Amino acid sequence: MVQVDVFWSYGIGASFATAATHQLRSRTGPARHAGPWSDPYLMATVLYCAVLFAPSGAWLLWGFPDWETMQTADGHGSLPAWLVALFAATNVSQGVLGYWVAARLIASGRAYAAFLQAGVGYTGMFFILVHGWDGRGYQRFFSADRETFATWPTQPGPGEALSRMGDWLTSPVALTLYGMGIVLVPVMLALMVHWLRSGQRQAAATMTGRLRILGTVLGAVFGLALGTAVGASVLVHLLGWWLGVPVAVALAALLVVRRGAAADRLFTLLALPPSGTAGLEPVR
Repeated sequence: MVQVDVFWSYGIGASFATAATHQLRSRTGPARHAGPWSDPYLMATVLYCAVLFAPSGAWLLWGFPDWETMQTADGHGSLPAWLVALFAATNVSQGVLGYWVAARLIASGRAYAAFLQAGVGYTGMFFILVHGWDGRGYQRFFSADRETFATWPTQPGPGEALSRMGDWLTSPVALTLYGMGIVLVPVMLALMVHWLRSGQRQAAATMTGRLRILGTVLGAVFGLALGTAVGASVLVHLLGWWLGVPVAVALAALLVVRRGAAADRLFTLLALPPSGTAGLEPVR
C-alpha cells in the first residue's frame, strides 16, 4: 500500500543491514575506504528493493488502485503521475535509507540500535495497517475495493469483522498478494539467514540455527512489531491521539525497547555483537 510501503521498505533496508552486522564491522583493507557503494550488502538491498519490492507495489497500484491507496483513490484517473513515480522511487530510496542508518549505527558499535531501526519500520507499517489515520486502517486493508469498504460499519462487532476478513482472504487482491509473497518473503528471509550465519562463521562467533533465526525474525515482526502497533491503536482509540501516542511510546520504551525487555531478548537470540563494540570504520 502506498501509505505503508514507506515504512516497510525502511524496515527491509534496516533488516538487511542488521543481518550483515558482522560483515559491516569487519571491513578491512581497501573496503574501508572505498565508500558505501562498494558494499555488496547495500547493493543486494538496492537490487531487492528495485527488482522485486518496487515492481510489486507498482503491480498492485495498477491492478488495485483503490486498495493500494487504502481506498482513497477512485481508479487510475484520480492518481497524479507524479505520485505514481514518487511511490516507485520511495520503495527503493527508503530501503537505502534504512540500510544506511542501520549501517552507521553498526559501525559506531550500536548494533542493538540498528536492530531497533527495523522494528521502527515494521511497527510504523503495522500501525498504518491496523489504525490508519482514522482508526479504520484494518477495514481499509480487508476491503478489496472502495465499494466493499463503504459497507463496513464504523464500529463492527468481532463476529462481523472476522467474517469480512475471511471474505477478503479469497479476493483477487489477496490471491495476488499470496503469489507475490511466495517470491518476496523467501528471498528476503534466505538472504538474511545466509548473511547472519556467514557473518557468525567469519567472526568465529556462536552459530545460530536457521530455524532459530527464522523464528526470531518472524517473532520480531509478527509478535513485537505487530503487537506494539495493535497496542498503540487501542490506546489511541481509548485516549485519543494527544494522550494515546505518548502513553504508547512510553509503554513501548518500557516493555519492548529497553535493555532486558522483549526486543533485547530477541536481539540476543541472533548472536549479534553486543552494543559498545565499535566497528573499524564508520560508513560514509
